[in-house]
Amino acid sequence: MHVIINTGSMIPIYEQIMDSIKKKIVSGELKAGDPLPSVRALSAELRISALTVKKAYDGLERDGFTATVHGKGTYVTAGNTEMMAEQQRREIEKELETAVQKGRSFGMSSEELRQLLDLILEDE
Repeated sequence: MHVIINTGSMIPIYEQIMDSIKKKIVSGELKAGDPLPSVRALSAELRISALTVKKAYDGLERDGFTATVHGKGTYVTAGNTEMMAEQQRREIEKELETAVQKGRSFGMSSEELRQLLDLILEDE
């Protein structure tokens, strides 16, 4: 599995791993029942501590994206599509909040921001 991390990022490496795997699950690249690489294999591939990968895998399991079978490995769960959709909505919401804050800093009104969003949506 191809996971890219940016060691210069302010985002912790375990979060980058979680985000990358979540995106692969939500996009359908990883499906229910697919195995994730072992903690040791992924840590060797990324040249990072196994504890960092373990922390990411624990977070994925806590969030309901994976399940770990002791002695067998970590697998993508069938998951709740509603939960996955909610994850996507939260990511979009963050991006929109950032855009609104930037627009406000440039002095744009709510109506101007709505019009701009409408224009963007029309261009699709």
